[in-house]
Amino acid sequence: MTSRYEGARAAVIGGSIGGLTTALLLRDLGFSVEVFERTPTPLDGRGGGIVLQPDTVRWFTERSTQSLDALSTATEYVQYLGRDNGIVHRDRRRWTHTSWGTFYRGLLADFGTDHYHLGEFACGVAQEAERATVRFVSGRRAEAELVVFADGITSTGRPLLDPGARLEYSGYIGWRGTVPEHELSGTTRALLGDAISYSVVPHSHITLYPIPGERGTGPRERLMNYVWYRNVPAGEELAEMLIDKRGFTGTVSLHPGQVQDRYVEDMREAASRLLAPAAAEVVAATEHPFIQVVSDIRSTRMADGRVALIGDAAAAARPHAAAGTAKAAADAWALADALAAADGDIPAALRKWEPGQLELSARLLERVVAMGERSQIHNTWTPGDPSLRFGLYGPGR
Repeated sequence: MTSRYEGARAAVIGGSIGGLTTALLLRDLGFSVEVFERTPTPLDGRGGGIVLQPDTVRWFTERSTQSLDALSTATEYVQYLGRDNGIVHRDRRRWTHTSWGTFYRGLLADFGTDHYHLGEFACGVAQEAERATVRFVSGRRAEAELVVFADGITSTGRPLLDPGARLEYSGYIGWRGTVPEHELSGTTRALLGDAISYSVVPHSHITLYPIPGERGTGPRERLMNYVWYRNVPAGEELAEMLIDKRGFTGTVSLHPGQVQDRYVEDMREAASRLLAPAAAEVVAATEHPFIQVVSDIRSTRMADGRVALIGDAAAAARPHAAAGTAKAAADAWALADALAAADGDIPAALRKWEPGQLELSARLLERVVAMGERSQIHNTWTPGDPSLRFGLYGPGR
C-alpha cells in the first residue's frame, strides 16, 4: 500500500487534531508529510472537553502504541438534573471523554515535531498538473502532490474552493470552562462524576462531564468540563460582547481570561438563578470561562484537483451531537481509504472521496441545527429523548 505514494509529498494546513490525524494516515500511506500550523506557539493546553466517538479514537485503537485509557476518562450514565439537583431522567450509557490538550499531545507524540511547523499562515495555493504550491504569509512556499486544509472554522482554504460559503450565526453562544474536580463540593462530585449531565431551562441548556487534566486522569487531576448555551441577539449586543479585554474583536471565540468581567459576572449570577445547583457550582467556580460563538458553515466543495478540505474547514456544525472531532477524523480516514484504492491517482481519489463526505456534512448540519432550535427557540429539548443523543452518523451512532 505504501509503495504507491513513496516519494509523494503532502502538505497539511492546520496542526490541530484533524490535521494531525490526517498527517499520520498520509504518512502511513507513504507520503512525505509536512504540517503547517498558523499559531506561532505550541497548541498544548487549548480548548475544553471532547466526547470521544469511534472515528475520533480510531488512530489510537488501530495504529498507535499509546493506550487510550491514559488519554481519557469514562462515565456510565447520561442524566438530566432538576432545579433541586434531583435526577429527572437517567440512562445507563457509557461514554469516554478527553481534553483537547491531552488528545492533541497524544497525536503529536506519534507524529513528532520534526515536520511540524508553527507560525506558518497559508494564504494561497496554485495548482499545476502534477503538483500544488502553497504560499505562506512568511514568504515560504511548499510544493506537494496533495494539499489538505484542516485549518478549522476560519479556514483559508475554504474560500479557494467555495468563495460563497459564509458563517451563519446561530443566535446563541456557548460559555465554556473547566474546574478541577477535587475543588468541587463532595455532593457535586458524587452527582456529576460518573455521568454526562444536563440542566435544561427555558431557551437554554448546559452539558457537563469530567475530562483529563493536564497531568493525568486521577481524582486529583480530572477537570469538570461544561458548555452552557445562551441566546445573544445578533447585532450590537453580540458585537459588544465579543470585544475582549485588550480591545480586540473576536469572531468565533474569546479566549480564557479575555472575556469582559461584566459578562462573566452576569453569567455567574444567571447560573445561580437558573441552573441546577450542581451545574451552577461548576460555573461559579470557573476562574476563566471563555466564549464560543455558535455558528454554522458548509462548503459546497471539499476537493479541487490536488486540494482537499476536511473537518471544520469544510463544514463546521454546532456542538450538540459532539461530532466535530469525529467528523474531521472520519474525513481523514475516508480520504486515506480513497487514496489507498486509487493506485496513486490523487485527483481521482479526491473526486471519489468528496461526495460521501459532503453528504455526511449535510446530514450532520441538518441534525444539529434542529437540536439547537429545540433547546434555544422551541423549548422542546425533552430529557431522555433518544433523538438528542450524541453521534456523528445519527443519534447514538
